Amino acid sequence: MPEGPELHLASCYINTVCAGLIFSGKVEKSEVSKNSEVLFESDTYLISATSRGKEIKLTLTPLKEKKNTLPGRGRDREGLSQNGLQQPMDLVFRFGMSGSFKLTSVAELPKHAHLRFYTKESPHRALCFVDIRRFGRWEVHGTWQPDRGPCVMLEYEKFRENVLRNLSDKAFNKPICEALLNQKFFNGIGNYLRAEILYRLKIPPFEKARTVLEALQHRKPSPDLTLSKKVKLKRENPDLLELCHAVPMEVIHMGGKGYGPEPSDDAAAFEEWLQCYCVPGMRSLRDGNGRTIWFQGEPGPMTPKGEKSRKRRSRVNADPEPPSPKVTKPVPKRSSKGSSSQEKVAKQSGRKKGKELVQGAENAKAHEARKPDTGSRRKASASQASPTNEAPAADRKRQASARRSTGATTAAPRSRRVKAE
Repeated sequence: MPEGPELHLASCYINTVCAGLIFSGKVEKSEVSKNSEVLFESDTYLISATSRGKEIKLTLTPLKEKKNTLPGRGRDREGLSQNGLQQPMDLVFRFGMSGSFKLTSVAELPKHAHLRFYTKESPHRALCFVDIRRFGRWEVHGTWQPDRGPCVMLEYEKFRENVLRNLSDKAFNKPICEALLNQKFFNGIGNYLRAEILYRLKIPPFEKARTVLEALQHRKPSPDLTLSKKVKLKRENPDLLELCHAVPMEVIHMGGKGYGPEPSDDAAAFEEWLQCYCVPGMRSLRDGNGRTIWFQGEPGPMTPKGEKSRKRRSRVNADPEPPSPKVTKPVPKRSSKGSSSQEKVAKQSGRKKGKELVQGAENAKAHEARKPDTGSRRKASASQASPTNEAPAADRKRQASARRSTGATTAAPRSRRVKAE
């Protein structure tokens, strides 16, 4: 979330890139933005910016056109644009969670450019207010919010006086970590700044704000010290209010924050500068407003009930051990016919089943071969009993007549016995 240093750097960026640029036409708002329309139009105008805490003010200044007019006529029209009288306009911006400014070509307008100021030059460019999450706001003919205190960066003496003079305010009944986010007294301080300030002074975040700040009312340097020694003492042992000014100024002097030539380098430098906020090994808790505060050591006597401290794990080990190599089975590639590994496994299992069936059939045949064949044996015995050489036909007739004669002789006595009975 943009804090005081980010808005100050944005104002510096606008003044740098808009120096010598002339803007023209209407101010264009995106269709999705719920902010008010900016009814400003001029043939030629300039843009400048200034910041105060967590606010930034853009001033649109029409350029006067010199015209030859007759005496007594047209005097009231001097400085008018072709579209009518246009007075300078102030727009006050509050960045919300993701606001920023960017100068870009018209062909490369950012997706979330919700307010656009077009240049007169060709090819045209546009100064855009970019806000991805759309929490940012602007106020037409705006002024600094009256309930915001002096800027911690640009109005340090007024800021310090405003805090120490109002320590009886109920805002200082809260923990110091919550009081630091109160823009009525700490205009420009945000979440990462409060964590860095309290960490450097080893102040528990949930210590009562008034207890921490009352000691500063009686802190006065010895009158015997020279000016150079006073400055040295102040640098070596700053108090909380002094760090509320010095720490944001460190971020400003570091530069970048999205407005440098290489945004990736800006992010890396800022992460390296951080000592406490989101740093591995630091603890965190949610304050009474639901905001996360990062700290080291004990949280303090006003810790919210039920809140448990969480410790951020280290992102990178100091001496990381090389990871043990993982053994992974190579995934079979699909053949040109489109057969997958599963199909191959199915084929292999089918082949196994086929082999088993073939082997079973062969075993059955062998078993049947080992069984005695009664039919063949009978045929063989019959063939053995039949003579190999056939007798002549005459012999066969004789044998048949002999059998008939013997049958008749045996049958005669049987008939006689029947008659006798």
